[in-house]
Parts: sequence; structure tokens; C-alpha cells
Amino acid sequence: MKRVVMSVLMGAGVALAASAVQAQQAKVDVGKIEYVSNCASCHGMSGKGDGPNAPWLNRKATDLTTLAKNNGGVLPISRLYDSIDGEKLPPGHGARDMPTWGFDYRVKAAEYYGESMYDPAVYARSKILALIEYISRLQVK
Repeated sequence: MKRVVMSVLMGAGVALAASAVQAQQAKVDVGKIEYVSNCASCHGMSGKGDGPNAPWLNRKATDLTTLAKNNGGVLPISRLYDSIDGEKLPPGHGARDMPTWGFDYRVKAAEYYGESMYDPAVYARSKILALIEYISRLQVK
């Protein structure tokens, strides 16, 4: 009986270790994926504002690596969130240079979830916060 219990426990241990390795290999960096998909073309892969589209912009793309440094060492998360989301853009203030991604994320949520019950605001918020977390990793020390 002891052998059966021990072999079951050892098998479970091996399976647990294997699943931990698979989980480690399957990590997905949502923030980086969003950054590469939506931001790198203007801000560059390093975040310094030197993306392939930068020469054709009306204004120089913001250097995202110095946001915290230029704000007393604190990443301006709320301002960054509002800038990415774009929903709080005051009407009548003209066009923005940067696209607003909040609306785009809400549309993508509808495409992804279809007829299922979902909250498009939560979907958009999760993508924006993942993106902000990735931008926080780009900050210079």
C-alpha cells in the first residue's frame, strides 16, 4: 500500500513540476505585444520616439523612456492612461497627434467576444494597464 501511495505522490510531483515548466515557457507578455502592435511604429522598439513612422509625424513622438524621470521619478500613470485611452479628450480641442486606443480596444472586444456577455470597458482597461506596465519597464533609471 505504501508503494502505491508513494508512486502516486511521485507521479503527481513529476506532473506538477512538468506543468510548472510549461507554465513558465507559456508566459505571454500582453503589454509588450500591445506595445509592439500599437506603439512601436512611432515610439520605436526602445520607446525613444525613433520608430519607423517617426520621420513622417507632424510632431516628434514622445520619448517614453523618460516619462518617470521628467515627472520627479514617478511614472504619471493616470495621465498616461488618459492619453492612451483617449476617452477623456475634451471636445472642440482639435485633432490629437496620437491615435486613441481605448475605442479601438472596445471594438476589438466586440470582435473577440461576439454575442457573449462581456464588458468592453474592462477589456480595454486591461489592455491599457498591461501596456502601461510594459512602458514602466522601459523607464531609464
